[in-house]
Amino acid sequence: MTTATDREQRKAKVIEVLNKARAMELYAITQYMNQHYGLDSMDYGELAANVKLIAIDEMRHAEMFAERIKELGGEPTTDPEGAIIKGQEVRIVFPFDADLEDDTIDAYNQFLLVCRECGDSVSMKLFETIIDEEQAHFNYFDNVGGHIRTLGDTYLSKIAGTSASTGPSTKGFLLNKGG
Repeated sequence: MTTATDREQRKAKVIEVLNKARAMELYAITQYMNQHYGLDSMDYGELAANVKLIAIDEMRHAEMFAERIKELGGEPTTDPEGAIIKGQEVRIVFPFDADLEDDTIDAYNQFLLVCRECGDSVSMKLFETIIDEEQAHFNYFDNVGGHIRTLGDTYLSKIAGTSASTGPSTKGFLLNKGG
């Protein structure tokens, strides 16, 4: 038989990993928005627009984590994990972001296991859902990074001068694409 103290300790562990995940999302939001501004200034509008939409997905994730933390009686963190890197060159942005997403997927899989061990299937399912979305972000960043690496200036010249407008929708990258 579990005691209230055991349950509270398990809940505290889940809140801890949810807050770590939220801090990671807050970092990604700020990093991606900074990159969005930089790419837009470099006149790579289409790339800027997609990075902005991915940042909006990350905002949704951060709020999903916050809501779950509150449901469990915790206090959502407002502190991002890590310092923002400004002024990244276009050739650096996409491999950097692919690595960030890959690290996030790995961490969230570990956090999911903590939720499973603590008997919290709701938080576990939340991580499963968000991992799927982070995988889509990784695939996009890795794909664009591969095009830049393989095709270089030819690829970038096709994107230069494209619109940075995300249109009237602020659904994010995945919801905007119908995912």
